Amino acid sequence: MPTEDLDFRVKDNIGHFIINREPQRNALNLETLALFLKYLDQAESDDTVRAILISGAGDRAFCSGADLGSAAQGDIQAGFSRYAQLIKKLAGFPKPIVARINGDCLAGGMGLMLACDIVIAKDDAKFGTPEVNVGLFPMMIGALIYRNVLRKKAMEMVLLGHKLNAEQAQDMGLITRAVPPEKLDAEVAMTLKLLAAKSPIGIKLGKEAFYAMADMPFEDALDFLSQKIADVAATEDAREGITAFLEKRPPVFKGR
Repeated sequence: MPTEDLDFRVKDNIGHFIINREPQRNALNLETLALFLKYLDQAESDDTVRAILISGAGDRAFCSGADLGSAAQGDIQAGFSRYAQLIKKLAGFPKPIVARINGDCLAGGMGLMLACDIVIAKDDAKFGTPEVNVGLFPMMIGALIYRNVLRKKAMEMVLLGHKLNAEQAQDMGLITRAVPPEKLDAEVAMTLKLLAAKSPIGIKLGKEAFYAMADMPFEDALDFLSQKIADVAATEDAREGITAFLEKRPPVFKGR
């Protein structure tokens, strides 16, 4: 059977998504976007999946953005719409998502990365929005850039189209942390193990609340979150977590 453009598998309570287009520097085409949406639905409905990992095949690129060659031959607007659908799906996903940046992350790849909750990158990876260099502009990605980066830094990046190194990306808040290439997999594995041990319902309610209150006025956000903490405290997992703490044992969360 032919290899799909996106590999998905579940192992140790983690849903692994690997963009499998190494010769194209893991550029996104319509098929890849469709598979992302399909497998994210599967991972969301699978109670054994506690966290998501997104990475790219090989060690040259995490994702270089849109496959411009295939886009020029197909329905460009369909690609844009499907990409926007994917970014919205990732940003509102109820389970934590970790991006493993195994190589350069550019253009649409930046949007994919920024829609994740935690980003761990090789310290020799490069980042950037080079769209301006080919007469385009990082439109949809901008919605994420402006929620992660100070405005002047964001405008410098999108207007100049220069590549940034991992240290600059970390300083700007684009990534969570950068590590030496030989430590990338161990750092990612440790992070995923910690996430998988948390309460699924607690994380789901928490992520939903944080995204919902992001653009609220301060006092409205506090009122909203005061209700949401009551919702979390009413779950079975919260009671189990507190009981386990008092009994000095690891909690056994069931996602209820």
